[in-house]
This record gives sequence, structure tokens and C-alpha cells, in this order.
Amino acid sequence: MSLAKPVMRGLLGKRLRFHLPIAFALSLVAAIGFKYGVTEPRKRAYADFYKQYDAVKEFTAMKEAGVFESVRPSGE
Repeated sequence: MSLAKPVMRGLLGKRLRFHLPIAFALSLVAAIGFKYGVTEPRKRAYADFYKQYDAVKEFTAMKEAGVFESVRPSGE
């Protein structure tokens, strides 16, 4: 009752032929999922924000609040 010797010759190539396409497919699915699950909604959110963002209005609000040291508020 001796155990059969494991087949070691060509083992790496055999395992790579099996695992490499699977790894490639999973990485492709992950990249596509990240693009459409994270990147595209983020780009849409930024575009929606900057459609109605007024930088001058924000600046005057911060100036009146006294945020800047180099610019005095209008009341002073």
C-alpha cells in the first residue's frame, strides 16, 4: 500500500493554463465594475455640482464671513 507519487513535471504550466484566464477575466470584471460603479457616478456628481456652482458668490460669502485675512469684509 504505497502512495502514488505526485506528478510534478509540467505542474506549473498546467496550473497556469487553468488559473491565468480566470484571473484575467476576474480582473477585467473588477475594472469594468469599478469604472461604472464608482468613476462614472462620481463624474456625474461633479458635473451636476459645477452646473449650479457660482465661484464668485462663494467668494463673496466667504469674504463677508471673514475667512480671508487679505480681503476685508464690505462692512468694515
